[in-house]
Amino acid sequence: MAEIEKPSIRVDTLPGASARVNNFIRHIIDADLKAGKYASRRWSGKPGPAAQQKVGASTTVDEAKIRTRFPPEPNGYLHFGHAKSICLNFGLAQDYAGACHLRFDDTNPEKEEQEYVDSIIDAVHWLGWDWHDNKYFASDYFQWMYDFAEKLIEAGHAYVDSQTAEEMRASRGTLTEAGRNSPYRERTPAENLALFRAMRAGEFADGTHILRAKVDMSSGNINLRDPAIYRIRHATHHNTGDTWCIYPMYTYAHPIEDALENITHSICTLEFEDQRPFYDWLLARLAELGCVNTPLPQQIEFARLNLSYVVLSKRKLIQLVEEKHVDGWDDPRLPTLVGARRRGFTPEAFRRFAEMIGVTKSDSWIDISVLEECQREHLNETAPRRIAVLDPVKLVIDNYPEGQEEECLAPNHPQKPEWGKRPVPFSKELWIEREDFMEVPSKGYFRLFPGNTVRLRYGFVVKCSDCDKDANGNITAVHCEYMADSKSGTPGSDNYKVKGNIHWVSAPHSYAAEVRLYDRLFAAEAPGEGGRDFIADLNPDSKRVIRAQLEAALKDAAAEERFQFERHGYFVADRVDSKPGAPVFNRAVTLKDSWSKK
Repeated sequence: MAEIEKPSIRVDTLPGASARVNNFIRHIIDADLKAGKYASRRWSGKPGPAAQQKVGASTTVDEAKIRTRFPPEPNGYLHFGHAKSICLNFGLAQDYAGACHLRFDDTNPEKEEQEYVDSIIDAVHWLGWDWHDNKYFASDYFQWMYDFAEKLIEAGHAYVDSQTAEEMRASRGTLTEAGRNSPYRERTPAENLALFRAMRAGEFADGTHILRAKVDMSSGNINLRDPAIYRIRHATHHNTGDTWCIYPMYTYAHPIEDALENITHSICTLEFEDQRPFYDWLLARLAELGCVNTPLPQQIEFARLNLSYVVLSKRKLIQLVEEKHVDGWDDPRLPTLVGARRRGFTPEAFRRFAEMIGVTKSDSWIDISVLEECQREHLNETAPRRIAVLDPVKLVIDNYPEGQEEECLAPNHPQKPEWGKRPVPFSKELWIEREDFMEVPSKGYFRLFPGNTVRLRYGFVVKCSDCDKDANGNITAVHCEYMADSKSGTPGSDNYKVKGNIHWVSAPHSYAAEVRLYDRLFAAEAPGEGGRDFIADLNPDSKRVIRAQLEAALKDAAAEERFQFERHGYFVADRVDSKPGAPVFNRAVTLKDSWSKK
C-alpha cells in the first residue's frame, strides 16, 4: 500500500466554498478555450448526431463554454469516490460557464434498476449540484448507436464474429504476444450487415455472434485488438423494455454518448487510460462517416480516490450488504453517499474535501481523517450545541431545596452570540456521565470524587460528598452539595476557582433516547491488504447502540437536523428511524480524531 497522505487542513476557507485550485485538467481547459477550440461548435438544445447539430435554423452556437458529464451506471449506490468525480465535473462546468450532464450509462440490462437511478439523482442533488435540463440516458441513444454500427460495417470498420468466447480469448494474445485474426474477420460488409440485422431481429441465441470493431489484432494495446462493440442479450431493459435484444458494449457506447451530447472534456479515472486509443479511433471513424459533430470530445484521466480504513470496490460493498455485515446500503458506516447522509455528514464538507485533495495523474492514498476533519470543521460552524449524557448516573444535590427548579442559560453556539441562549432547567436530581465520578481518583483527575469541587457547566459549583452502591458494588448515585451563590452568569460565580467542569441534564426534565455511536467500519488502515480476507478487518466496535439522557429541547429535532452534543461529538437525527417527538441520533464524528493515537 502506498504512503498515506494527510493534506493540511485550512480553516480560513469554509468547507464547500469554491476555490479555483489549478490542476492539469484546468490547464488543458484553459489552453482549449484560449485557442477557441469550441468557439464555433453548434448545439440544437438536445443530444443528437452531426445532422442534428449542423448549421441551420434549429441550432445556435453552443452557449456552454465547456460540457462535462457525470456518467454513472445505475447498478448500485454512489460512494465516496463518486463524490470526488461529481464535484470535479460539476465544479469545472460551474467555474467555466459550462454545463455538466447527468447521464446514466444504462447499457447493461441485467444489472440496472430504477432504484439505483433514483438514488443517484438524490445523491447528486444532496451534494448541491444541479444538471438543469441535461439529464440523459444512454439507452435513449440506442437507435443512433445501432445506425452508427451499420455505417461502420458498411465502411469495413466492423464485422460479426461467430467464434465462441473461449476461442476469442485464445486468439486475443497477451501483453507480449500479438493476437490472431478471427477466421470471420474477412466477411464482406454485405455478409456482416445481414448477420447484424439478424442479430437485431432476435434470430440468434445469446453468445452465438458478436460485433467487433476491425482495428488491429497485432497492436501492443490489447484494447485495440478488435474490441467487441455489440453483444446479444435477450433481457428486459429498465428503460426500453424488450425493444432490443442486442446491446452496445460500454467501450463503444461511452464515446458515442459523449459525442452526441457535445461533451468537450470527458473526464474519467485512470483505469480507462488504456481505453483512450479506442475512444479516439472510434470517434475519428464516426466523424469521417459524418455521424458525429466536431470538434470531437477528448478523454482525460485522473487518479481515483483511495481512502484508508475504507473499501470502495463495488464487489466488496455488495458483499458487505448481502452478507449483512452492515444494515443495508444506507448504513451510516458504509462509504456510500446515502450512508454518509444518514450518518450526518454534510454535502458542504464533501465539496471542501474534494477541493482539498485535488486532482492528480498518479495514484495515492488519502487518510480518512482528512474527510472526517472536513466534517468537523463544517459541523463546528453550523451545528447548534445541546447537552446529552450518554452513560448516565444520578447526581443528587443533597442541600438543594426539594421541589425547587430554576433556569440556567446555555449558549446555542459559543462562537456565535447572535444565535442567542436557551434555558436549561436545573433541579435537585441531575444526570451526569458515569466517567465524571471516581470513588478513588487517578492522578490528574479533576472531576467528581469525594471531597472535590467542580462546576456544573452553566449552573452551580458543587462539592462531592459520597456515593451509593448496589449489592454488586456498582455506583447507583453520586451525592454532593451546591454553593447557592455560585450560579454561572452571576457575580458570585467569580468567587469560585475549580479545575473540573462537567455537563449535566435535569433528571425530571430530560428524556431517554436511542443514540447510535458509529465509528470506522474497518479497524485496519488497508482492509484485506496482503491477500487476507477484508472481512477479517471489520471493526467490532463500529456501532454501539445506547440509551442516553438528552436535553428536552432535542425531543423536537427534525430528521437530519445536526447538533454538537457537548464534549461528545456531532450527531444527527436519523432520517429513517426518527419519529415526531422521538428522534434517534447517530454520531457523525467525534470532537477530535480518536484514531491518531491508535
